Amino acid sequence: MSAADNLFKLRNFMATIGVDAYVVTSSDPHLSEYLADHWKFRDWLSGFTGSAGTLVVTSEYAGLWTDSRYFLQAEQQLDDSGIDLFRMGEPDTPDFKEWLTVQLHPGCVVGINGKTITVNAYRELAKTLKKVDIRLDGKVFLEEDVWEGRPQIPDEGIFELKTEYCGLSRSEKIALIRKLMLEKGATHYIIASLDEIAWALNFRGKDIPYNPVFHSYLIITENQVNLFIDPHKLTSSIGKQLAQEDIKVYLYNDFYEFIKDMLQDSIILIDPDRTNSSIFSSLPSQSAKIEQASLITQLKARKNEVEIANIKKAMIKDGVAMVQFIHWLEKSVGKEDLDEYSVAEKLGSFRAQQENYQGDSFTTISGYGPNGAIVHYSVEKDSAAKVEAKGLYLVDSGGQYLEGTTDITRTVALGELSPEEKRDFTLVLKGHIALDKAVFPKGTRGVHLDILARQALWTGGLNYGHGTGHGVGHFLNVHEGPQSIRPQDNGIAFEEGMITSNEPGLYRTGKYGIRIENLILCSADKTTEFGDFLKFETLTLCPIDINAIDVKLLSIDEKVWLNNYHRKVREALIDHLSDMDREWLISKTQEI
Repeated sequence: MSAADNLFKLRNFMATIGVDAYVVTSSDPHLSEYLADHWKFRDWLSGFTGSAGTLVVTSEYAGLWTDSRYFLQAEQQLDDSGIDLFRMGEPDTPDFKEWLTVQLHPGCVVGINGKTITVNAYRELAKTLKKVDIRLDGKVFLEEDVWEGRPQIPDEGIFELKTEYCGLSRSEKIALIRKLMLEKGATHYIIASLDEIAWALNFRGKDIPYNPVFHSYLIITENQVNLFIDPHKLTSSIGKQLAQEDIKVYLYNDFYEFIKDMLQDSIILIDPDRTNSSIFSSLPSQSAKIEQASLITQLKARKNEVEIANIKKAMIKDGVAMVQFIHWLEKSVGKEDLDEYSVAEKLGSFRAQQENYQGDSFTTISGYGPNGAIVHYSVEKDSAAKVEAKGLYLVDSGGQYLEGTTDITRTVALGELSPEEKRDFTLVLKGHIALDKAVFPKGTRGVHLDILARQALWTGGLNYGHGTGHGVGHFLNVHEGPQSIRPQDNGIAFEEGMITSNEPGLYRTGKYGIRIENLILCSADKTTEFGDFLKFETLTLCPIDINAIDVKLLSIDEKVWLNNYHRKVREALIDHLSDMDREWLISKTQEI
């Protein structure tokens, strides 16, 4: 069925239940960024497959709101769908909440699945609509009525991540969480975020592509741990282990009924930005609620010494695969019939040769020429562009290893570049270096650092629409909070142990895209009479293409940084490579 057919069916159901507009988010009940197919209702309705976007449907109109990463993709996928594209962040684009207040009249009803929106976002939407006497109904679950052939919830088994990789045992983590609960005065802590549950229990799963998590809920009390999960996911040995550790297992589908019957004198801690609205509305009204940032988010963001040591091992493995890949690409382009899809598959095959490889950490972005300008380009086998021995090729990819999660972007010159291409590449590199070299006082937030990555571009009247950096998990989600580096202030200060991406870019629509991304570790720098200062340590190990650089635009300090980085890459990887790859690495890391 087409998007138009799906919307027609949705509108018929809306009419029968008295709903004048329906909001479809890009989330599941755990507010995951990447979803199992079972919850991709927005994708099914609209045909748009980007990871971020909100679909709003009225009886006559439909609109999809998404950010600059997906503008080009959304234009293509929404073509002939009857859905208008609203480009978030552009001056004339209304917020979907305000758009609804204009499209509807007083007395209308807006429906939404409350399991797919955060507590805070639901409140904000309800408040905006109430101003014009429009009611929000969070109990409109139309997926089962409308979606024929809806995929089932995955039932893949889980496995334990040993403490030799994560550093702390399950009981130690639960003790840490309980200590923080006690400090906050909470008797119950409800966790719905899948990566937080996986971290707390030292389990990993395969329910969602690229994210080693499993569908479940967790409630930690003063003396009990309750895990809500499909029992088919548990091996007999894991089941026995949980019983020995006094972790009680309940059915996944019993979670909402369970929380309705919680003791009324409970003091329940939830994160209103990581908990869905239906969970909150199911809690006993008499119970006290503590709303604050998730305790586990804060704990897992600061990697411990064992995690950091393992992540550095993962970086060597990933660096080896990347060197093998780029060397192969340079040898093969122009001599073999290559396209974006086959090239991405080749990169995956190099990673798969590494010990403890568990799969990619996200869908590889493999963009040649104009497709490199599509920030989150998703290459399809049947429409992949040919890769030729000219211009720029952008590859953003990552691996999941037992030792850690990687995320790296390299832009590679496949032939002679124009002066504009070299200048743009060098300006992006200058921003990357500036952020990497930053030294800053404790308490500094990402919004304070973002300008460093953009300054060289701004000077040339250039910019990019996405954020500069996101947190990365330890053999978990490739996008992890709470820290970020972007123009918007999220109020989160950088702390030692946080791992973040450094990925400025530049995109010329219809021509090419450039992005250079390394992962960086926040660590202590110095203490002076002015306080404690932090810095970044680069973790990613892969050459930056010196053939794409206009060396005249680099300062002496920037050349020193690049030479030092390439020396570090060479020393870390050279003993893990074949003779031919070793020679290539030496040539690609020569001093400039």
